[in-house]
Amino acid sequence: MTAIVKIKRYFIFSNDRLLVPIEADLRSGVEMLANLTQDIFTEYAEQTVHIHVNEHIEHHLVDMQKEILEHESVRSISLREVVMMMPKEDFQHVAQAWQYAVFLRTHQFCGRCGSRMDRVSWEMAMHCHTCQHRCYPRVSPCIIVAIRHGNKILLAQGERQKESGFFSTLAGFVESGETLEEAVHREVFEEVGVKVKNVEYFNSQPWPFPHSLMVGYLAEYDSGDIVVDGKEIIQADWFDIDNLPVVPPKFSIAGRLIEETQKRMLEKSV
Repeated sequence: MTAIVKIKRYFIFSNDRLLVPIEADLRSGVEMLANLTQDIFTEYAEQTVHIHVNEHIEHHLVDMQKEILEHESVRSISLREVVMMMPKEDFQHVAQAWQYAVFLRTHQFCGRCGSRMDRVSWEMAMHCHTCQHRCYPRVSPCIIVAIRHGNKILLAQGERQKESGFFSTLAGFVESGETLEEAVHREVFEEVGVKVKNVEYFNSQPWPFPHSLMVGYLAEYDSGDIVVDGKEIIQADWFDIDNLPVVPPKFSIAGRLIEETQKRMLEKSV
């Protein structure tokens, strides 16, 4: 019987950045991480966390937290570079590893009784043997929606995008007790004062900044005038689909929502 040879990949985070081989092409995805070997991070080998993928592939997480590792064979890249350059399915593996790193960092002690927690060996969880409280990695659902009205799309700008002139689709976290669709209606009305209709699910994207799951929707304008909240949103307007301001790139779900809206408007005009 032929033994199964497992592929091992190491997700090493140093100072909150991913380490990759010095000459790695990010477009090749996580395959390049198989070239990282334990001799690079010998001092941290005992901290290696196994992430099961399947019978052929093993992913291993090494979180050096704020320590900076300098080695001639590696360089560090930001998560933003990962999402911009890596194939979508590979980015999701990096996103998972990073979210696990954040989870393990922030759950060393029990939030119920304060005792030290231990990692569960058969699943990604931390367990308190004092009070039996168990925690799992946090995932924060967040809706994001592109709203169309005739040949225009509603785009908004937050305080952080003011200097860059960047505009994007509306987004917000889902609150306890509400459906995703209810969150769409609430967030849109709270942020810009308009009501929407024909809300349609589009796609989703893990967004590890630090632990969001972006759930994308398309919607049509129903009623109301734009009135921004002045806090999360500082300005918003209807933009002609052929004359857009600076918008998110297409590797993000916001960029894909805008692209899909453009596509539908063009199809409708033909």
